[in-house]
Amino acid sequence: MLNPTLSFLTAIQPFGNVDPFLKGVDLITGVMGLNVLPIVDIAKLRSLPVGSFGRAWADFLDRNRLSPLTTGARRKQLHDGVHVLTGYGTDAIGEAEVQAFLLGSKFMLLHIVLLAALMRRIGREVSLSGQGEKAIEARLKAAYDRGCESSFDADTWRPELLWEVSLAEVQQLFLI
Repeated sequence: MLNPTLSFLTAIQPFGNVDPFLKGVDLITGVMGLNVLPIVDIAKLRSLPVGSFGRAWADFLDRNRLSPLTTGARRKQLHDGVHVLTGYGTDAIGEAEVQAFLLGSKFMLLHIVLLAALMRRIGREVSLSGQGEKAIEARLKAAYDRGCESSFDADTWRPELLWEVSLAEVQQLFLI
């Protein structure tokens, strides 16, 4: 059997191909007994009214040509919802902003590990992005501060109870 820690470290190293990383996460969370049944039903979310949080989630996935995360731990499956709440993109910088926001909202070593891996990738892409290091640092600090000021807790939020609530109201609920 694969060593879950080794799989995780191997998967996160390049951070370019997301599938091996996500499979590594599922393996680790499976060993820990954290995997849950699928939470996000894309068909249901697409049927919700425009402006609702659930519909905004579906639109985000469609706009970015993503499929919902439907395997593994609850936290993993709800990752795209954090993008929807915060408005951060799906590029390396946007993903780093999500991790900085989550780190600010609740300290977890995992966010530092993911942020470090993303920073490595961002460092290679800085010249391509047209943004300087100072601008990226400012964005990450702003995301971290935003997380500190929010009442968001990724471990306790239940977005499935908020699908039909407007995105603006959900953001206001968590002070985002």
